[in-house]
Amino acid sequence: MPRQAPSQRPAPAVPPSAPSRELQAFANPAPGRDYVIRFDVPEFTCLCPLTGQPDFAHLRIEFIPDRWCVETKSLKQYFWSYRNEGAFHEKVTNAVLDDLVGAIAPRFLRIHADWFVRGGIRTFVTVEHRKRGWKPPLPVDLSGFAQ
Repeated sequence: MPRQAPSQRPAPAVPPSAPSRELQAFANPAPGRDYVIRFDVPEFTCLCPLTGQPDFAHLRIEFIPDRWCVETKSLKQYFWSYRNEGAFHEKVTNAVLDDLVGAIAPRFLRIHADWFVRGGIRTFVTVEHRKRGWKPPLPVDLSGFAQ
């Protein structure tokens, strides 16, 4: 007796999500306080502009919001939009910073990109933005309380 092919779920008419360069923002729930939001993106991908081979990076993003925070689903879709784009490491890292600053105008934003080995060389790119006039608070040293 021949086996029946397994039934397959039909593809949705509209995919539930897709790559997008549109970054969504929401109001900062605590605009009177400096606090840090960190995103860890261990699987960022784009293409080498010279060879077309995939490039992989681990992005670490930290920022101090002002009036706006970035919505994480839109951030995921934004990163996904780079998957088939060719760009040098330095260009991609700076473009991500510029786009985030344009979307949320934070007090401070830093991106550290750890680009995986290509041609025997591992590349690290760190970029920062500081809002004009913003001064970070002095660090609090709690080392005297350590046991």
